[in-house]
Amino acid sequence: MILPPATLGMLGGGQLGRFFVGAAHEMGYRVWVLDPDPHSPAGLLADRQLVAAYDDYAALDQLAETCAAVTTEFENVPAGTLDYLAKFVVVRPSAAAVAVCQNRIAEKSFLREHQLPHGPFAAIHSENDLRTADPGLFPAILKVSRFGYDGKGQAIVADREQALAAFQHLRSESCVLEKKLRLDDELSIVLVRDENGLVASFPAAGNRHRQGILDVSLAPAAIAPQLSHDAAAIAAMIAERLAYIGTLAVEFFVVDGRLVVNEMAPRPHNSGHYTLDACHSSQFEQQVRALCGLPLASTRAHSAAAMVNLLGDLWYESTPAGTRYREPDWAALYAFPTLKLHLYGKHHARPGRKMGHFTLLDDDPQNAGRLAMQARAAIGIGDAD
Repeated sequence: MILPPATLGMLGGGQLGRFFVGAAHEMGYRVWVLDPDPHSPAGLLADRQLVAAYDDYAALDQLAETCAAVTTEFENVPAGTLDYLAKFVVVRPSAAAVAVCQNRIAEKSFLREHQLPHGPFAAIHSENDLRTADPGLFPAILKVSRFGYDGKGQAIVADREQALAAFQHLRSESCVLEKKLRLDDELSIVLVRDENGLVASFPAAGNRHRQGILDVSLAPAAIAPQLSHDAAAIAAMIAERLAYIGTLAVEFFVVDGRLVVNEMAPRPHNSGHYTLDACHSSQFEQQVRALCGLPLASTRAHSAAAMVNLLGDLWYESTPAGTRYREPDWAALYAFPTLKLHLYGKHHARPGRKMGHFTLLDDDPQNAGRLAMQARAAIGIGDAD
């Protein structure tokens, strides 16, 4: 075990890293963050931030010399960085596991290889791959294989011609072409797996997206208990096949009553933020525990919860004179007695950027969702598309 007051390293300074720093501090650890942004949310709370690129080997050497273990808050840290650090210090999750999750072609191929439920897809490396793709894949979604998130780097395409035009617009980067599925529901499982292979899962969250960005999560998800059980079992199987150590999120589609794996995230997840307020342990505490070899904590929920994302659009108001930048009306949220507001301390709000979230707690999931929609409207967030 790695025990306090050891120093832990975090690659990435976003809000997920910020919550990790908070959890680690509460448990008695120190944390160093490496991120190129001098204003990173995690860096503001960390004991020290190294302002450097993820392939800056001088900075990586400093991290390895000081930290007892290193983890990451996002999947786009170069796998080579994780491999390099692993020569000197404990790194969890491994570079091999992150490499699968950070590339959509590798991810879909992994699911197919291990006979895990997934939608029809084709790997696209060239225009010829699109010209010869199975016509049954259309209509489809074309997604870049690397660095796409929150609806970025993808396009809905009705046919082959639209796919070719979209591929050119995406600068002919390697992509996956995924058949567009008719969805009954979207849900996610956040779990933690330790070095001994023990897995603990949080209750499934039902998710609703808006313009490709998570809008609302409700936990427990309003699905049949068997479906929730099956989703947790599939997610645990993915973690086992990846030899994964740490917090992992698996997103699912429900199609004609069947589970289909959409994506894996080798880190805590936006849809797991409700665990900060509604569970005996959070996804971030579990990340610390798995990293340090501590016994896993209880993932049981003590409340139902609805989580609502707060995007940068909320900081802008339309006036007759034009768009005005202003602070949202936080008093409208604090009027709800069981609402927990979390702001990420980001330097600048811009449309589509995740600036914070709130969680509405209740004994009844439906009531938590109803109150969350009231709070959402009270602060000026319009209806979902």
